[in-house]
Amino acid sequence: MQLELVEGDITAQTVDAIVNAANSSLLGGGGVDGAIHRAGGQEILAACRHLRATTLPHGLPTGEAVATTAGRLNARYVIHTVGPVWDPADDRSHLLAAAYRNSLVLATELGVASIAFPAISAGIYGWPLTDAATIAVRTARDVAPSFPVRFVVFNRPAAEAFRNALAL
Repeated sequence: MQLELVEGDITAQTVDAIVNAANSSLLGGGGVDGAIHRAGGQEILAACRHLRATTLPHGLPTGEAVATTAGRLNARYVIHTVGPVWDPADDRSHLLAAAYRNSLVLATELGVASIAFPAISAGIYGWPLTDAATIAVRTARDVAPSFPVRFVVFNRPAAEAFRNALAL
């Protein structure tokens, strides 16, 4: 299994699947979620609205994953997953690991040849970066998909956290 690290814009990646750190509504938001919806265009939002009107009327549960078209992105799919909000009084690391695991399982079912992940929950959801990176890398190694897994982070501190996790 190949793990890669890129410091840059996840919406600029050319892969089969881009993972969206979505909110449960699936209807866009801030951070990575907003960037993916803006770059991918209305096709992604239309697909998410369809999911909400049919199979996910109450939204996507934390830790679960669902795929839509990638719209105008250089990918075939966007895999939306909801990471947990960090709470120092409540260990939700199993939910963060589930977001990565379920995304990788879905990607395998879709037959993708490559995938790009953001640092799920490490932005506005407040997950400590070092811990988020460790969970991401450990989960990818545990699942061990047959395709390359690329972690795409947006700044130097995130890149350093993932670099350290990859070195473990």
